[in-house]
Amino acid sequence: MIVEMAAGRVRGVSEGPLTAFRGIPYARADRFAAPGPVRPWPGVRNASAPGPAAPQPASRLERVMGGFQAAQSEEKCLTLNVWAPPGDGHPVLVFLHGGGFTSGSGGLDWYGGGELAAQGDLVVVTLNYRLGVLGFLRLPGLSEGNLGLLDQLAALRWVRDNVAAFGGDPGKVTVAGQSAGAQSILALLSGGRAHGLFGRAILQSTPAGMLPDSPDEAERTGALLLDELGVEPGQAARLVDLPVSGLLAAHGAVARRTAAPLSAVPPFQLVADGDLVAADPVAEVGRRAAGGVQLMMGTTRDEAAAFYALDDQVAALGPDELARIAAHWFGDPGRAAPEGRTAARIAIDLATDQMFREPTLRLAESLTGNGAAPWLYRFDWHPPHSPYGACHCIDLPFVLGTPGAWRDAPMLDGAPPAGLVREVRRHWTGFVRQGDPGWAAGTTHHFTDEPAGRT
Repeated sequence: MIVEMAAGRVRGVSEGPLTAFRGIPYARADRFAAPGPVRPWPGVRNASAPGPAAPQPASRLERVMGGFQAAQSEEKCLTLNVWAPPGDGHPVLVFLHGGGFTSGSGGLDWYGGGELAAQGDLVVVTLNYRLGVLGFLRLPGLSEGNLGLLDQLAALRWVRDNVAAFGGDPGKVTVAGQSAGAQSILALLSGGRAHGLFGRAILQSTPAGMLPDSPDEAERTGALLLDELGVEPGQAARLVDLPVSGLLAAHGAVARRTAAPLSAVPPFQLVADGDLVAADPVAEVGRRAAGGVQLMMGTTRDEAAAFYALDDQVAALGPDELARIAAHWFGDPGRAAPEGRTAARIAIDLATDQMFREPTLRLAESLTGNGAAPWLYRFDWHPPHSPYGACHCIDLPFVLGTPGAWRDAPMLDGAPPAGLVREVRRHWTGFVRQGDPGWAAGTTHHFTDEPAGRT
């Protein structure tokens, strides 16, 4: 199948009832510049393989998801992938991958959209965006930050302008994201630049307790990067010509310098610029009632176990340190009381509540108070006896990919239960197609290995 767009023609590959198009360029990535227009190509472009990932270090979530190998390219990373059923007018799901604004790629087999597209009769789109220092560095005169978010906006505009050629309806777009991808959607909803690009959104495991950096905070982190590179503050323009490997090494050094106990906040992340990103996205999105966008959102039961379940340093935290963290986060040192819990379990509970669960519930309460009650869920399923429980990312294999793509994920300890996979996809599809996942707005649906219930 060949599809014609303004930039050129692409040839997809048949995959059962679908046609898959991989590695389609949606924007140009010049270093520290906003995404630029794609240069048109002659002839027909072969869209059988995903494009390279954005430059990145190894993911800290290898321990639960497993590792991956993918080619990387700074200049050619802004590509997307489309899975299209036959016919026209299909609802569209656009998925933004997570990875702490530091790692990941929409072209990984984990995020394959074929099974979901076939089951739901949807067009599914996944994409890459710039990461880490190349996507989120802020230094005056060099980069204003949020370039990765601008990439996502460019991809959403590409969907608006081109998805009809692939059988999708640009008026029926849902954007979904997990972790940093969900945080990106929250940020986009907090500003006005994404207005009209999607009507529904699914936020999976949003780290909404992680406020965007202020411009001053982001610039101080940028100064640390210059220090690691041996570049004087007035010579930041030199970073344009430095090798990617040096920038990634310096990024890692800055991450080590800024690390704090039980904090998963990356050094280079969203910047509250007052335009694209609000200083407090949860408060702003709640106040705006999500700008009329319907929201479905939820968390996993044991989010932070992905980071801390088998961490010896966390297990060695003493009660005084845990109490200090609880007092800083919640104003209540008693939340670190043992109550039969190990230090690691206390740390997991504290970080899960601070980063994920409580800000999601605050957002839900605010939205409901403003007449825009969201659909809530909690993902509780986990393999028996897994040290990770229902950890961060464990819901992903139930939405995207195939059992083969996820076979080496330690968090699963085998294949995910097929019946629960079908159930999750049925609910996701119901929300994308009709704005109704199958339970009442304002209630919480639990995904377990038992028949799912509501609270």
